[in-house]
Order: sequence, then structure tokens, then C-alpha cells
Amino acid sequence: MAQKHGITETFGQSVTPTSISSWPRLGLRLSALAAMFGVMLLAFLLSLSFGSVRIPLEQVLAILLGGQAERASWTTIVYDFRLPKALTAALAGAALGVSGLQMQTLFRNPLADPFILGISSGASLGVALVVLSVGVASSSLLAVTGLIGNLSLAAAASIGAGVVLMLVLALAQRVQSSVTLLILGLMIGYITGAIVSLLLYFSIAERIQAYIAWSFGSFGGVTWSRMQVLAPTVCIELLLALILTKSLNALLLGEAYARSLGVDIRRARTGIVASSALLAGTVTAFCGPIAFLGIAIPHLCRALLRSADHRVLIPACIMVGATTALLADLFAQAPGLSIVLPLNAITALIGAPTVVWIILRRGVGREMFG
Repeated sequence: MAQKHGITETFGQSVTPTSISSWPRLGLRLSALAAMFGVMLLAFLLSLSFGSVRIPLEQVLAILLGGQAERASWTTIVYDFRLPKALTAALAGAALGVSGLQMQTLFRNPLADPFILGISSGASLGVALVVLSVGVASSSLLAVTGLIGNLSLAAAASIGAGVVLMLVLALAQRVQSSVTLLILGLMIGYITGAIVSLLLYFSIAERIQAYIAWSFGSFGGVTWSRMQVLAPTVCIELLLALILTKSLNALLLGEAYARSLGVDIRRARTGIVASSALLAGTVTAFCGPIAFLGIAIPHLCRALLRSADHRVLIPACIMVGATTALLADLFAQAPGLSIVLPLNAITALIGAPTVVWIILRRGVGREMFG
């Protein structure tokens, strides 16, 4: 990174104060955000329509508006199964998209993702301790997925992610450099990953299978009672991310410029880390480790809006993240078939080629900062 006369050169792209603070294409970008919202709504309706049982879109709309469906079973399918799953996918995609954007901006790294500080590894360790180390060899997979698989897994993942989060926040207060914090976060991830590997090595096959099933990720485990916790939590965390917009924009121009604007770097870094980690940790607790969305969504939004301004990027990441997660879950359901594919495999198959295409077409530096 080079800085000269108020211009920051990052990944080959110049970012100036004017390019962030001005709105030269306000109408065009607002139109793009409106189009993203429309696509998100369409993806949401498609997720309610398609599955092992095909429900016509007009019937889905009638059910959502309180009308009667042609078949009573369709109402049960939509309300009890597909609607909570679709809401979970939308919330998870939005949370991971915004979390990834924050991490890429803070560390000025286009490959940073929400789990770069070890939050996902902490959640995985919490689940591993519950699934892999409780009981004896006579325990069955049914007991693991039944007794442990409901609220206990979410609680274990929350505790594991929370412990790592508190450790990372403590480190953020002590270290001066974001790069140092990044390295420390990676080391925490390696340590927790090593502990999980040891637990896997000494566990029985049934418990290993249960842990691997959790690690695939799923939006289908959130019931309406758990939605009462997930939805408000994610919405509050997204609001916190919006409050941090000014600090994120200032950090694009480097820490020296941010200080000249009166930004408390240490406090801003702590707030961004807390916001990103809480978003990622909440999703991991309820859905398992959902891979790749946090890396791909910010790049997609920068390419679509051609902007580095977080005032438009955060709303875009919310909508594009929700849309991508909904489509990934739809493909994972294999509409018309009775099988369910691993969600993380689908997110990687959708996201990786898209990011490769964007990088080859525009260049990673230009893509990183508009």
C-alpha cells in the first residue's frame, strides 16, 4: 500500500476522499439497490415454491397473504418448513455478506472472510466438545442427532464462538497493527482446529458422522421458536454494522487519514471486529459453518455497484447475500428429488466461479475498491 497527497493505492487501485464521500452516481446506484431488492424477493418466493413438492407461485402468494391454498398440505409445508428455512437463509446470507465486507475492509485483503479471526473454529470446537467427547462408544447416532442436535449444538457453538470473540477483542485492544491481529486470529484458528482434529481422531464413527453432518451447514434446523432469537439478533448486529459505516469508509484511505478525520482507530477496529464476529458467530451457531458467502458477496457487490462506499455496499451485501443464500439452498434441495446436497458444496460451486470471473474480468485491485 502506498499513500501520497491524500491518495491511497491499494491492490493497484487509487481510492481518494472524493471517490468515497461523493455520490456522483446516486440515482444509478439506488436503481441498482432497488433491482437487488426485487431479485431477493423473487428468490425468496422461489425458495417457498420449489422443493420435493412443487407449489405454484400463485398458491404461495395466496398462503402468505392469508388465503386458502388448493391443498391444505401446501399451507403446512410453506408455514412449518419452507418459510422458516427461507428466512434463515436470507438472514444468514445477509449476515455473512456484511461480515465479509467488514473483514476485507479492515484487513485490506480481498481474500478475508468472516471466519478469518477463528470465530468459526471456536464454534466448531464448541460443537466438537459436545458431539465428540460426551458419552461412550455405545451411544448411537440417533442419540447424538436427537438429544444433542437441537438446542445443545447451537448453545455449544455460541459458547465456543463467544470465547474466541472475547479473546480476539482483548487482543484488538492490545495490538497496534491490524496485520498483527490478523496473524493472531489465524493462529487461534489453527489451535482450535488442531483440538478438533484430535477429538475426531479419538472419537467413534457415529459421533464423527454427526459432527461432519453439522459441518456441512444447513438452513433447515431453525424452528419458529429459534427464529425468535435468530432474527432479532441478526437485525441488531446488521444495525451495528450500519453505524460503523463512517469508520469503514475512513479506513479505506488508511489509518493515518482515518485519524485525521477524528476516528479512534483502536475503538473502530474493536467495533468492526466485534460486529463481524457476532454476525459470523450467530450464523454458525444456528446454521453451522456456511462457507464462501463471506468472500464472494462483497466482490459481487463491488462489481455490480462499482463503488467502494460502504453506505451502498452494506445494503447491497445484505440483499445480494440473502439472494445468494436462498439460491444456494434451493439448489441444495435438488427440486423434484428427495435428496439434499451438502450446502457448503453448493455455495462453493456457485461462488468460486463467480469470483474467478470477476477477478479475471476486472482485476482484484480494481474489484476490491470499486
